[in-house]
Amino acid sequence: MGIGTSLFLIAVGAILYFAVDADVSGLDISTVGIILMVVGIIGLLISLFFLSQWRRRYRAPVDERPVTRDRDYY
Repeated sequence: MGIGTSLFLIAVGAILYFAVDADVSGLDISTVGIILMVVGIIGLLISLFFLSQWRRRYRAPVDERPVTRDRDYY
């Protein structure tokens, strides 16, 4: 699950929890909204954790050395 999917789940869950005021037989829409928000937050945290691990692992090494001339050009 990526960051975009997690944000989408959080948004849909918030809409279902705060904005929808409908009754469905056998289903509580506000509970579904809370579940979607929790799953989205967990997915976002996992995505950010793996993104930070990837950045640390694949960082290009910086080789700082003095600039010198190899040979003199005439």
